[in-house]
Amino acid sequence: MKVTILQHDIQWCRPDENLAHLDELIDKLPSTDLLLLPEMFATGLNNMAQDIVDLQPRILQWMQQKARELDAAVVGSIATEDNGKCYNRLHFVRPDSEVSVYDKRHLFAYGGEAEHYSRGHSRVIVEFRGVRFLLQVCYDLRYPLWARNRGDYDCILYSANFPISRDTAWRTLIRARAIENQCYVAACNRIGTDQQCEYYGRSAIIHPYGETIMDCPDKTEWAASAVIDLDFLRHYENKFPVLDDADDFELKS
Repeated sequence: MKVTILQHDIQWCRPDENLAHLDELIDKLPSTDLLLLPEMFATGLNNMAQDIVDLQPRILQWMQQKARELDAAVVGSIATEDNGKCYNRLHFVRPDSEVSVYDKRHLFAYGGEAEHYSRGHSRVIVEFRGVRFLLQVCYDLRYPLWARNRGDYDCILYSANFPISRDTAWRTLIRARAIENQCYVAACNRIGTDQQCEYYGRSAIIHPYGETIMDCPDKTEWAASAVIDLDFLRHYENKFPVLDDADDFELKS
């Protein structure tokens, strides 16, 4: 299974320009099984949810088209309205246009996200081409219990807008999540600036040992790919069964 992260700049609330630019970037990519994009890749992380939720159908249609063209899953978050509530919703789109979704659980209250979006309550794992993916969005990275591996996934996908001011946390935590959960981590962050922050990127794909397999240069639009090796992962789990010794716990919604 080949996973690709695409680190790119995002123009604030200009979806047509962002999607056209992504078309150009994606046309240059080698073949892959899964393409991971940053959080709210088509609009930027806009806390005025009502201004952008109407764009969801058009952005999702674009994702479905790309998934068909690439014969790959395309993953990224879109502001979405559902039953009168707004969600920062991660969409996992398969080549046949089937969609699985995960609503971001940990909203960034410090930046006002919780005032405009509702948090999700369901942990979502998607199986695609034999690999099991745990879906997560940005600030979820800080909450290890929500990502705890219960022996039910192989790789965590993080779609993010992590700013330069919290770059050390980003680089540390994506490695911690891989080590403690004995899994691969693919973490895709944006670059550029918006009305509030500047973003380095530093997207990376992390080995279960916590080592970087592939990463993206700072402040540069870049794609990086790596293979999820399930044979290695199963051998590692059997040889060093860390998760067998993990504490039991129960999360309350």
